[in-house]
Amino acid sequence: MKCLNNNDTLLPSRSSGILLPVFSLPSPHGIGTLGRAAFDFIDFLAAAGQRCWQVLPLNPTGFGDSPYSSCSVFAGNPYFIDLDTLAAEGLLKKREIKAFDFGKDPRRIDYEKLYKGRLKLLRLAFERAELQNDSDYSRFVSENEAWLSDYALFMALKSHFDMKLWQAWDDAGARLRRSAALKKYESKLQSEIKFHKFLQYIFYSQWEKVKSYANSRAIFIIGDLPIYCALDSADCWANKAQFQLDKDCRPTLVAGVPPDAFTEDGQLWGNPLYDWERMKKSGFAWWMRRIENAEKLYDAVRIDHFRALESYWAVPASDDTARNGHWVKGPGIGFINAIKKRFPKLPFIAEDLGFLTEEVHALRRESGWLGMKVLEFAFDPSGKSDYLPHNYDKNCTCYTGTHDNAPLLLYLEQASEAERAFIAKYLGIKTKNAKQLAEAILRAGLVSTANLFIAQMQDWLNLSEGSRINMPGTSEGNWQWRMKRGEASEKLAARIRELTELYGR
Repeated sequence: MKCLNNNDTLLPSRSSGILLPVFSLPSPHGIGTLGRAAFDFIDFLAAAGQRCWQVLPLNPTGFGDSPYSSCSVFAGNPYFIDLDTLAAEGLLKKREIKAFDFGKDPRRIDYEKLYKGRLKLLRLAFERAELQNDSDYSRFVSENEAWLSDYALFMALKSHFDMKLWQAWDDAGARLRRSAALKKYESKLQSEIKFHKFLQYIFYSQWEKVKSYANSRAIFIIGDLPIYCALDSADCWANKAQFQLDKDCRPTLVAGVPPDAFTEDGQLWGNPLYDWERMKKSGFAWWMRRIENAEKLYDAVRIDHFRALESYWAVPASDDTARNGHWVKGPGIGFINAIKKRFPKLPFIAEDLGFLTEEVHALRRESGWLGMKVLEFAFDPSGKSDYLPHNYDKNCTCYTGTHDNAPLLLYLEQASEAERAFIAKYLGIKTKNAKQLAEAILRAGLVSTANLFIAQMQDWLNLSEGSRINMPGTSEGNWQWRMKRGEASEKLAARIRELTELYGR
């Protein structure tokens, strides 16, 4: 297998993979974890002839249960810690695990039940862990000091101040990170701080085993790096100078995207914006630490909302829609070159979607990073879409759809008659049956010239209503879909492998 020459990386060329969030893995404990099912899925990918597993951010989920709104861009999600593994290590008892109600629907995650139950189990494991004699734990804490102590203290303070936004904490010393206040709380909340360090130690230990196993089976893991941080995060609290905040630590402008054909008010994300000029003076040091951490977790990284590196949409923080935003120049090629110089072997995929201009296209081309082509955006009956496969160059990743899109079958069931007719004509088939069109689109992605082809797992499973990961612009009902045990079958792996090999991937 030749490797793609993307900044001399080791990402395999003309290959394919599957997008499946960790939380979507089957599990008896309410949410996908880093246990047996993760290893089984890696075996499935290998049997199916795939080379890549694309995951969503592994960070703790925030507002709306979104992994793109996290309390830390460095921390791992404690919900992903596998409880059966803890039981095998003697830190939990199986009867303790069975006593909790994680939800009865194998297709949906019940985050409320996880919040109420899972941390109680993890506290039991923490109480039984002999960390004072664990050299691996001590080494982990030391190696991750750049973010771990701030994160653990932030989480302990969140609990202490009744989970309020950090800007609303009752103690100004804690809000503003005054030295005397930090020392006081480090002493007062010592046990809670250590608990959060323990959770990160366990998460990273379990993930390291998953990633090592994937690599041993020649599977590359593609991670996702959200462009922005949440306002209510350890990142913002501990690094205020890196963000555009006023004297009260509140943003004056926030992130979003402008109105378009799908959202007349645009999308108001509300994330604080970076102070790129200040970041540049330090050589983008905070970002370098962030990507260094991503390099430990993944074999390749997708940069979310790449277009913000050219120009970003800045919205007055007091507004309740994104209508009144304006474009501001981003860090551009200087930032990208700094990344490439520091991480010459790490492959990147640029999520160059959304409102694009020639300047954005030029920046992506200059970066040398793989762009993205989404087949669900391709089939405008006018036939003029840049996402039609005959318009691709090799330096791109072709997706059936991303986590923000409907699975193929649902997309086709909701498509207009004219759109389905155009798909049938373009792909040379004589039916407008949704399942047959979905099969044809999968084949079109596989046969395309794109160096990498990624399909959602739901597409291979022919799933429709109820299997969508996320509906942009909504805050309820997202990030919940789960694969059932047995769906990643030997029969399906054989079918995927046959098509993969047929089209030279």
